[in-house]
Amino acid sequence: MSELATHPTRPTRRDEAWRYSAVEALEGVDLDVWRDITIAPGESWSECLVIEDGADTAATELRRLRIDIGAGARCAIFAIAAAAEYARIEIEVRMGRGAHFEMGGITVGGRDTVREFVTRVVHAEPEATSNQTVRSVHWGKGTGNFLGSIDVVRDAQKTDAAQDFKGLLLDRGASVNAVPQLEIFADDVKCAHGATVGQLDETARYYMAARGIPPELSRRLLVQAFIGDALVGLSDDDTRERLMRVALDKLDKHL
Repeated sequence: MSELATHPTRPTRRDEAWRYSAVEALEGVDLDVWRDITIAPGESWSECLVIEDGADTAATELRRLRIDIGAGARCAIFAIAAAAEYARIEIEVRMGRGAHFEMGGITVGGRDTVREFVTRVVHAEPEATSNQTVRSVHWGKGTGNFLGSIDVVRDAQKTDAAQDFKGLLLDRGASVNAVPQLEIFADDVKCAHGATVGQLDETARYYMAARGIPPELSRRLLVQAFIGDALVGLSDDDTRERLMRVALDKLDKHL
């Protein structure tokens, strides 16, 4: 996987991939620990990554995956970062001919926490497809980040790649940062990315209040609809409900 770079030395905010990170929280963290995953041609592989409150949750949670997807293989990752003072899920992917990569990610949090996804998807061969959907909901002084890079090499014709990021700020002190990047060297491709940040729809809240729905419940329902987009590609209903519950339980503590 020569196309994928590593960080042999401790990063600073001058490094693009660590631009909004809580780099001071990396003291004592081994940055050379990666999980290397190889998906054989024609095979399918999926995983859910969950950082949630628990007895074994550290102040800094760093998950780093390198994934090599073989020709015609499929990979799906659904992840939620809802705990730790600093949580980072970093995924680097190399795609073979006709492979598919699907990712749905959610960050939630308040106080002074930082929770982020950093992805790099390399379309190394023709006819591969990828789709990334990330939703961030933050309050207090919480920060949610998404840095997503799509690289299409010169021979990777017929690539179809997409990123979709949306951030929701529940308090004025919260922040959400999105840095979508495309680097395309092939000429017969379909690549798209979008990033928006906003607040709860006041019209919808007024509509729900007029029908007797309490403010706390209306906020919860609107957030549930907002983050649900990141889990559309998850076919297992029980797993989808579990990830949704992790996010909404974190929100309930704020309400």
